[in-house]
Amino acid sequence: MKGPMTRKVVVFGGTGFLGRRVVHHVLEHGFAVCAASRHPDRGKDVFAGRMSELEMIRADIGDEASIRGAVEGAFGVVNAVSLYVERDGRTFHSVHVEAARRLAEIAQAAGVSRLVHVSGIGADAASLSPYISSRGKGENAVRTAFPQAAIVRPAVMFGPDDAFLVPLAGFLREFPAFPLFGSGHTRLQPAHVDDVGKAIARIIATASPQAVYELAGPRVWTYKELLQKIGDRLGRQRKLIPLPFAAWQALAFLAEFLPEAPITRNQVELMAIDTVASPACAGFDALGIAPAGIEKVLAEA
Repeated sequence: MKGPMTRKVVVFGGTGFLGRRVVHHVLEHGFAVCAASRHPDRGKDVFAGRMSELEMIRADIGDEASIRGAVEGAFGVVNAVSLYVERDGRTFHSVHVEAARRLAEIAQAAGVSRLVHVSGIGADAASLSPYISSRGKGENAVRTAFPQAAIVRPAVMFGPDDAFLVPLAGFLREFPAFPLFGSGHTRLQPAHVDDVGKAIARIIATASPQAVYELAGPRVWTYKELLQKIGDRLGRQRKLIPLPFAAWQALAFLAEFLPEAPITRNQVELMAIDTVASPACAGFDALGIAPAGIEKVLAEA
């Protein structure tokens, strides 16, 4: 049997928020790692000090030829590519469904042993939300093309450079009042991005992975409770004002015209539903991981 060092794992979206953590942890398991990205030049920054340990390649999950070249000879493949704003011809359907199916089909044909497809808690093919629906349809497409694939559904992820918890802390530090999503009663169970990356690496390394993992943090919060907790940690008591979801949708629509949208419509749609791990699915505990709480990041925010 081949040792791990002779087995290659390809991480698509390898320079992204989650992908870079997956790369680090897969390296820790002794695999040869290839970080596939449309922007491989970013590897110099995100993998500082480790560039000699991995291979960076330019690959577009929307391009069949580049996928074939990347997965050739691979033991494992991780699809950590996601889209948050539709622009330049890239749609939720083209990335989360069509490209995911294409990658799964090519990986299956290439004899890849492990495929991990990253989706999200709340993914639902029947949803009226294009984003949430595309996530659910993508899961179905991957299962059809690669039946033994492991589907990973993280909760909303936080970390030192996230687009969720760190910005919230910044806003609450600066402004005396802050708007809630609706009444603030939506429930969420944030997971540390490093824990999710560690979990995916363990799924790649395990002999018999589960079909679905829902990866969520140690506590369920309402959005209002979460904001109050952040305010307490910062020593800032703020007035929390309910704001209808329709108003958030209008604001997010305008924000998406900015080069770096501070909020998107799909984020608003996700905040309208509870994103809590199902006890029917395997979670961090099945992988021997005790997930970190939000305090880990708030202490540094």
